[in-house]
Amino acid sequence: MSTVKDYFGCMVFDDRIMKATLSADVYASLKRTIDEGTELDLSVANAVADAMKDWAVSKGATHFTHWFQPLTGITAEKHDSFITPSPDGGVIMEFSGKELIKGEPDASSFPSGGLRATFEARGYTAWDPTSYAFIKGKTLCIPTAFCSYDGHALDKKTPLLRSMEALNKQALRILRLFGNSTARCVRSSVGPEQEYFLVTKEMYDKRPDLRFSGRTLFGAKPPKGQEMDDHYFGVIKPKVAAFMEELNEELWKLGVLAKTEHNEVAPAQHELAPIYTTTNIATDHNQLTMEIMQKVALKHGLVCLLHEKPFAGVNGSGKHNNWSISTNEGQNLLSPGETPYENAQFLLFLCAVIKAVDDYQDLLRISVATAGNDHRLGANEAPPAVVSIFLGDELTAILDAIETGKPYNNTEKTQMKLGVDVLPKFHRDNTDRNRTSPFAFTGNKFEFRMLGSSNSIACANIMLNSAVADTLRIFADRLESASDFESALNQMIKETITAHKRIIFNGNGYDESWIKEATEKRGLLNFRTTPDCMPHLLDKKNVDMLTGLGVFTVAELKSRCEIMLENYCKTVIIEATTMVDMAKTQIAPAIEAFSADIARAAAAKKALDSSLACSYEAGVVKKLSALLDRIAVKADELSNALLALDDAEDIEEKSIMIRDTVLSLMGELRLACDEAETLTAKSYWPFPTYADLLFGVK
Repeated sequence: MSTVKDYFGCMVFDDRIMKATLSADVYASLKRTIDEGTELDLSVANAVADAMKDWAVSKGATHFTHWFQPLTGITAEKHDSFITPSPDGGVIMEFSGKELIKGEPDASSFPSGGLRATFEARGYTAWDPTSYAFIKGKTLCIPTAFCSYDGHALDKKTPLLRSMEALNKQALRILRLFGNSTARCVRSSVGPEQEYFLVTKEMYDKRPDLRFSGRTLFGAKPPKGQEMDDHYFGVIKPKVAAFMEELNEELWKLGVLAKTEHNEVAPAQHELAPIYTTTNIATDHNQLTMEIMQKVALKHGLVCLLHEKPFAGVNGSGKHNNWSISTNEGQNLLSPGETPYENAQFLLFLCAVIKAVDDYQDLLRISVATAGNDHRLGANEAPPAVVSIFLGDELTAILDAIETGKPYNNTEKTQMKLGVDVLPKFHRDNTDRNRTSPFAFTGNKFEFRMLGSSNSIACANIMLNSAVADTLRIFADRLESASDFESALNQMIKETITAHKRIIFNGNGYDESWIKEATEKRGLLNFRTTPDCMPHLLDKKNVDMLTGLGVFTVAELKSRCEIMLENYCKTVIIEATTMVDMAKTQIAPAIEAFSADIARAAAAKKALDSSLACSYEAGVVKKLSALLDRIAVKADELSNALLALDDAEDIEEKSIMIRDTVLSLMGELRLACDEAETLTAKSYWPFPTYADLLFGVK
């Protein structure tokens, strides 16, 4: 019987396979390209392609595809077979270096935000050698970037790779100032914890709202939800355990470091967490994880829901983005060190993150903005829309001591020009976690908790990498020109703490008094919805920073602003249209049928005994009749509001109309329908209830 060690990564063309199948010279050249970004020679590409093809065919692959991540938020692929006709009428299996390096899928129907006209179909994919190729089914998948004919990025991978390079460049400047001359690169690493819900396929098929929008648009509160906290880390049900077992096997074959699995707080909610790895690989792996979760669930008669808020009244699903930065030598730059210089270096990188999050809190909020996540932020263990940093009491006290020049009370008294004793032994988990914090320090990394469960992690990490890179650039410019490094370092750390301590908050992020303090006293931003925050992507400071680092062009930023607002509008319009249809064609007829039967039952009772009051029947019919009228009115109002969207002058105006009018009408229609559900016999209700969905998996 094979063990995990035997089959882990068996479907990945990883370093082990490359060493075994490539010549020493070809392998060395490819590693230089991967590690140092050197140009890939065509002869090397041909050798790699040939070895990759032979390996894939030996695993049963018949096709290859350039696997890319367009601005739809999911992955895309166009399959080509390895076969080439031979003179004798047969076929041979071929795959060239040119085919490996570059592809040309049709780009006409992917979102571009005006970067090209619809009739301009040409798009190009370019191999990302830093992310291993893998086999999915019978297809060799080659991770690639995706760009337009004019070279504009039409995907999420290209800006992510650019942001990683920007961070690498600026972080190396800082390390050189601290005397590190051996580190060749600095990379951000990520471990995204993925939350999700499981419901039965049979019930899912009976809910048009789940099928069309991924979330329930109607549903009365069940008698029991998550009040007892009995699902959290509870015993995993057999059907779910079988799903998790197969999911792990499929992910491990693809080299995905799936590590932790457990029940989450809400009924039917679960989580999978990987070991964290280099950011662009972690991004590829998370896209694969979401895809395979959904495929494996179907094999077990289940549906995996990745929407941020599939059920009202219980926890939504997030994706906690554990982010850190390390050198190729394995030094984590967000870990306190053993020497005064190492601790000073840690403080500088910590201050860079603090300043970056404060200066670009709007970009971090924008990076997680979707219609689905708007329902989740600020409730049921999701952080608020106000961005803040949690450092814990000890580290906050150390920063306070540095700012004020007072000694920090510790037993290790090594002194520097920083004005206080350097850090004491600082344990990784020296403080409790703050689940209400959007951005929490957890020992040697930051946990960015605002991402929604269906989000690509690329967007958040693009902004985080870029913001920190920009701050490190400012720090390096100042320190490189300083005549006294330690004095300049001391002054800069103090100034940074003073200027940006407003972003540090260790308390309860759910407390309304905090939101008031954050916005009114500290001047922090509170963008509650996607239409509130998205236009700020094009604020001058954001455009200057992102274009200055070469992460985006101005045209690419404008396109993303338009695409994200358009996606928001389309999402809500689909939901609202589904609501109107369900209310008119399913809910109203069900209420009417039940009311009619109740009325007939009352009439029959009266016929038997005219003295009977039939007050129960009369009361139910009266309430349902009033609700039915309300449902009809609200459904019509919602339909009219959707028609009015056609008069919007641009996508920004349309998104505001949706935020201010459509969403409130959707809420009013739902309220009436959910109340009617509580009065209608279950046998009449046209689709499974919350109780069915949340507790239906055995």
